[in-house]
Amino acid sequence: MDQQKSTASLRQYLKASGYSFTKQRRKVFDCLILNHPIAMHELLIKLNDSMDPVSVYRTIDLFEKLNIVQRINFGWKYKLELTDNFVNHHHHLLCLGCGKVININQAEIETFIGYTAAKQGFLASSHQLEIQGYCRSCLTEAKKTVNRRVV
Repeated sequence: MDQQKSTASLRQYLKASGYSFTKQRRKVFDCLILNHPIAMHELLIKLNDSMDPVSVYRTIDLFEKLNIVQRINFGWKYKLELTDNFVNHHHHLLCLGCGKVININQAEIETFIGYTAAKQGFLASSHQLEIQGYCRSCLTEAKKTVNRRVV
């Protein structure tokens, strides 16, 4: 979904839920659509000049309540991203080393999930898949550290 369509969808979504489409809500939404997934502290930094932190937190709370934004949890940390209502459905690779989140969208995953649910007589309404591990950079760095210790 492109940004203009997503913004129009947000306006309609908020209105249908009984909320106003405000400048502050749009700023948070625009930042999320351009930078997803993003940690809360990164979002605060990006919006620092245009919004106070309390407004950002309140907007995120509302967006979570309305299923506009979701958390991607790994350990005690999390990142924020828009839900499938506003961006194309995808899954994640989460690096436990640097915290990088890589979006993946592969039809084989969706086929497997649908097949597995159907085989069990289960109708899946939604799902999320996060694969935790180490990105290429962190693996390379870990190998260097191990090689230094061995020598």
